[in-house]
Amino acid sequence: MPPVLELRDVSKHYPTHRAVNQISFDIARGEFFSLLGPSGCGKTTTLRLIAGFEEPNTGDIILNGTSIRHLRPYQRNVSTVFQNYALFPHLTVQQNVEFGLRHRAENHIDRRVREVLDLVQLTGKEFRYPAQISGGERQRVALARSLVLAPDVLLLDEPLSALDPNLRKQVRTELKSIQRRVGISFLFVTHDQEEALSLSDRMAVMNAGAIEQVGAPEEIYLRPRTRFVASFLGALNWIGGVGVRPEATRVSREAPAGQASSLAAKVVRCTFLGNCINLEALTGNGQTIVAEISRLGETFAAGEDVRVWWLPQDEMKFE
Repeated sequence: MPPVLELRDVSKHYPTHRAVNQISFDIARGEFFSLLGPSGCGKTTTLRLIAGFEEPNTGDIILNGTSIRHLRPYQRNVSTVFQNYALFPHLTVQQNVEFGLRHRAENHIDRRVREVLDLVQLTGKEFRYPAQISGGERQRVALARSLVLAPDVLLLDEPLSALDPNLRKQVRTELKSIQRRVGISFLFVTHDQEEALSLSDRMAVMNAGAIEQVGAPEEIYLRPRTRFVASFLGALNWIGGVGVRPEATRVSREAPAGQASSLAAKVVRCTFLGNCINLEALTGNGQTIVAEISRLGETFAAGEDVRVWWLPQDEMKFE
């Protein structure tokens, strides 16, 4: 099946810098796809290019097999959920959600609005104003306003960043569930690695205007192709040019048997994190190595001599 959205060698230059540099990727119909990267890497510019708020200098943007590069935003069947939600404060929840449909002169507006409000669990709050509902509910209103338009692709620009950490996790779960139920392709922009890993069917990691790797979350986390991708997706110990994740770094009082690699080290501190112990150890050459070890296993004390070790299959090597 052909992709619903495809970017081919898309670039966007400004007088002072190159925001996006020859990026290419595609999104399957019904897929949850994330663009992950640090601030300033070009991910929001990419979203704006797809939405039509910016026009690329080179390359093409294909929606359902047709180029949309030169179309105005209202001519593209995509919809955007903005970081600040951009709700109309003087309109009720229902009026915000139906706003786009009214301007399209659509039929069966009331029924469609009721369906989407039920989908995002806002039934009973139709006549409240944005100031009268919580941050998580405002986020769901913004989502409903876009979903009711039945876009081919829904673009989400860091939509969870304004929420507190606990609410973010709750809304994240709801977002994934809603996407699965409606079957619309989501393009989700975030700088949060945990969000991208937990939500995505596939994801692209961006750095300095370019895409460094595209793949499934597990593939990118466990088999990163570049040092940047490896480091950006989580903590990493760099040991003699080899990367080892803290959760794959073991600690024991005796040297391991078999094919494992190991180093002598001294425990600096152990921090209880609830689900695990974060252990920092210092090697003889002054390098700090971090290990995440089970709180149910052996315990270690600061100042204790230990061996830190890892298995060959846990090593990440780069050119």
